[in-house]
Amino acid sequence: MDILFLLVPVSVLLALGVVALLAWSVWSGQFDDVEKEGQRILQDAPGDHAAVDSATLRPADADGQSQKKGAA
Repeated sequence: MDILFLLVPVSVLLALGVVALLAWSVWSGQFDDVEKEGQRILQDAPGDHAAVDSATLRPADADGQSQKKGAA
């Protein structure tokens, strides 16, 4: 029973901390436009991906030919 004198204030402080973090995130604009970020992840930006030969899954040269190990 004596442990409740410790656990109740600790849980109240923890709950207040969670509410404070939520309030900070809302006021700092974290939830202003949640749809835009979900769509941004799905869009490809030009120049972000290296050229890859789809048959061998190896990096492609500038002329589109795949690089082979050991080829001189």
